[in-house]
Amino acid sequence: MPVYRLTKALTFPPPENAEEGLLAVGGDLSVARLLLAYRNGIFPWYDEGDPILWWSPDPRMIFFPEHWRPSQRLARTIRSGRYHVTADTAFEQVIGACAETPRRHEQGTWILPQMMDAYVDLHREGYAHSLECWEGDELAGGLYGVSIGACFFGESMFHRRTDASKVAFAALVGCCRAWNFRFIDGQLPNPHLEKLGGMTIPGAEFQTLLREAVKEPTRRGAWVIE
Repeated sequence: MPVYRLTKALTFPPPENAEEGLLAVGGDLSVARLLLAYRNGIFPWYDEGDPILWWSPDPRMIFFPEHWRPSQRLARTIRSGRYHVTADTAFEQVIGACAETPRRHEQGTWILPQMMDAYVDLHREGYAHSLECWEGDELAGGLYGVSIGACFFGESMFHRRTDASKVAFAALVGCCRAWNFRFIDGQLPNPHLEKLGGMTIPGAEFQTLLREAVKEPTRRGAWVIE
């Protein structure tokens, strides 16, 4: 089946039409298109020089906040008080650090300037959020993603100090529990997220969970750690 080429029309093909995760090519990164994409379990991911590629992987990796538990090591780090976590206080710093942080088995970054601008726009509209992990006044780690309804779509995380991104993730889980979020989307299955506690589910099951989650009210605007 050929990959669907997007036009200026604000539409996507059904996610089940994805071929090995790839659903469509082209379009733009406007706030309206990104929100439509996430509501349907679709996200952009492409390299420099490529057109915009839109993905809806099957299977999918997610986290259920009510079932997630930190490892013993991470729990000790959290209790130690070494770090403190904030939300939506340094979004541009977090996404910039995610773009700059080297990744194993990856050359360069997919968080291109065009992508950064698009997610900063989403942040300003109250849909994209960051959690920042600080050691004193230094940004030690963090993560960012998009929230619609009762779910959080994780995009990227980084750390400059041991376990700092995991501490930020633990804080995200705490928020999602407090707000009765249904799940945290990890998108593509990978060993790192599996070690963090993610579980892999079929794409059809993910779509069922998603349809119910996005019916809930969206916590739009700046988040506060509770």
